[in-house]
Amino acid sequence: MSSKSLLSVKNLSITFGHGDNRVEAVKNVSFDVNKGETVAIVGESGSGKSVTALSIMKLLPQKIAHISSESSTIFDDENLTDKSDKQMQKIRGRRISMIFQEPLTALNPLHTIEKQIGEV
Repeated sequence: MSSKSLLSVKNLSITFGHGDNRVEAVKNVSFDVNKGETVAIVGESGSGKSVTALSIMKLLPQKIAHISSESSTIFDDENLTDKSDKQMQKIRGRRISMIFQEPLTALNPLHTIEKQIGEV
């Protein structure tokens, strides 16, 4: 297996709003996903999981969501940060996608999350 990542997210920081109404939703998140690897982003409600996934696919509302200029998202050697909406439409769903899951209906409270995710 190559040591090159299929997806590389570096220093992802996302804020919403302006001035005093500014909210930091994601702060300096970095991770890599290699070919053939499955990665789950797990955390408390409001921890930035969905915002992180939506930012990778460039689906955040551009007028209120601000991604730091120091952030980068590289997918299959392509810088998604620089892609236009039209270019992203060719990538989304065909080459990259996300699956949101409602934990209250998907996870069994009688078993550890580790056991349930490990089964997959």
